[in-house]
Amino acid sequence: MDLMLLIKAIILGLVEGLTEFAPVSSTGHMIIVDDMWLQSEQFLTKYVSNTFKVVIQLGSILAVVILFRGRLMELLGIRRVQAAVAEDGTKRLKLTHVIVGLLPAGVLGVLFEDYIDEHLFSIETVLVGLVLGAVLMIAADRFAPKQVKMQTVDEITYRQAFTVGLIQCFSLWPGFSRSGSTISGGVLLGMSHRAAADFTFIMAIPIMAGASGLSLLKNWEYFTLDALPFFIVGFISAFVFAFLSIKFFLQLINRIKLVPFAIYRIVLAGIIYIVYF
Repeated sequence: MDLMLLIKAIILGLVEGLTEFAPVSSTGHMIIVDDMWLQSEQFLTKYVSNTFKVVIQLGSILAVVILFRGRLMELLGIRRVQAAVAEDGTKRLKLTHVIVGLLPAGVLGVLFEDYIDEHLFSIETVLVGLVLGAVLMIAADRFAPKQVKMQTVDEITYRQAFTVGLIQCFSLWPGFSRSGSTISGGVLLGMSHRAAADFTFIMAIPIMAGASGLSLLKNWEYFTLDALPFFIVGFISAFVFAFLSIKFFLQLINRIKLVPFAIYRIVLAGIIYIVYF
């Protein structure tokens, strides 16, 4: 396989890994990169290109699973903790909190999947999503309760989980960003930025794994020997960069909050507008 194609796989994995979980919209970034890198390759038909995007997303998911493996083991009952309260008397996040948070966007996503795929995946709609998502993030930092009520994700209530899930529905609009909407929702409800980010990443695992798994099954025929090195390199690249970016993001989010990411989104929207219009 052409060395340049493998370098492109690394760069595409980098873009996916750095942007999938940061509140900056991986969709907006992939639109630019897809136009600049993928469309110029004869090897990459529409179907191979779409399959590759699923593969690198799986690399990002694996990074989250590894980083949150202890928490996931607790939620799944593999690591033993008391159901609702830990030994020191503090609350514990439960699997039912995650399920409640997933319900609103899950139901709407199933009901409107075809409509979203057919009508909302365009450059214009992504631009709208980038800007409106930025407005929500700025509003979250501006109007968040002055006294943080919830420092860790273990303190979340079912009402908060469901409300964050409702706000996550905004992310069904391409460009809005799943992490941007859910972190903003959590902050507006009185969570610390870190607690909201933890809940966001935990909820992302079943959402992304389910969607990617189904896409993978539909596109399994495109895993040919010619394409395999391209897929493997992209997967490893996305995993490594997602792992590093999530660790960095979680250490940083309580200090810098959401506004810097919102400004970046607006700048990105401007770049996409200039490039395409």
